[in-house]
Amino acid sequence: MNRMPVLFIGHGSPMNAIDDNVWSAGFKKLGKLLPEPKAILSISAHWYVAGTFLTGEEHPRTIHDFGGFPRELFEMQYPAAGSAELAKRVQKLIGEGAALTSEWGLDHGTWSVLHHLRPKADVPVVQLSIDGRLPPAAHLALGQALQPLREEGVLIMGSGNLTHNLRHAFGSYQRGEAATPAWAKSFDADATKAIEQHDGPALARLAQTDAGRLSHPTPDHYYPLLYASGAADPKDKVSFPVTGFDMSSLSMRSVLYG
Repeated sequence: MNRMPVLFIGHGSPMNAIDDNVWSAGFKKLGKLLPEPKAILSISAHWYVAGTFLTGEEHPRTIHDFGGFPRELFEMQYPAAGSAELAKRVQKLIGEGAALTSEWGLDHGTWSVLHHLRPKADVPVVQLSIDGRLPPAAHLALGQALQPLREEGVLIMGSGNLTHNLRHAFGSYQRGEAATPAWAKSFDADATKAIEQHDGPALARLAQTDAGRLSHPTPDHYYPLLYASGAADPKDKVSFPVTGFDMSSLSMRSVLYG
C-alpha cells in the first residue's frame, strides 16, 4: 500500500458542490492529483462539539447542515460507505476518550468537496469530530497520533478555511466589495509560511493571536488544518493546489502534504 498524502481543503460555501466555478474546478483538478485511498478520514469544521467522536455507521447519512440554499443542494446525497474498522482503528490511535456514534454522518464540510474529489462515492468515509474544549496544541497532537494511517492507505483530510470571518465576508458580499482586506492577506501569508516550514507549533500559536481571532472569530474552520499539519511529515513536499479568496476575505487555500 502506497503512503497516502495528507490534505487540508478550504471548502467555502456549500454552493461549491453544485456551482460550476473556479473553486469546484479546483477541487476536480485536486482529485486527479490524489492516489487511490483505501478509505478517507475527514476532520470537518462542521462537527465542532464538546467531545471526540467518530462516525461508526455502515452507511453514514448525508447531513444538510445549512439553511437558505436552493432545493437542489438539499437533495444532494453522498452515499459513501462508512467503516467501523477504520473508526475503531482511529479510536485506538487517539485513545479511549474517543467514542463511536450514530448521531452524526457526513456534513457538508466533507461531502461538498468529496463530491468533486471522489464523485463516485466509492471509498469508505469516516468523520472525526473536533472537540472545541481543547486548545490548539491538542488538536495538533491528535493529528500527529493519526500519522500511522497514512501507511495503511487512509487519506486524512481536514476541511475548513484558512480565514473564516463570515460577518466580514457576508458584509463585503452585500456591499459588492471584492478587495481582500490586509488582515486576511497577512494571516493567510503567515499561515502559509508556517505550513511551508512544517512548523505545526507556529500554526497552533497563530490561532491565539489577535490576527487569528480576527480571521477566525470561532476556531472551528482553522482547527482542521492543525490535524493535517500534525499528520504530515517534515519530509513531505508541500503544495497549494487551490488558492485565492472568496467573498473578499474567505481564504480558499488548500494544502497537499506529500
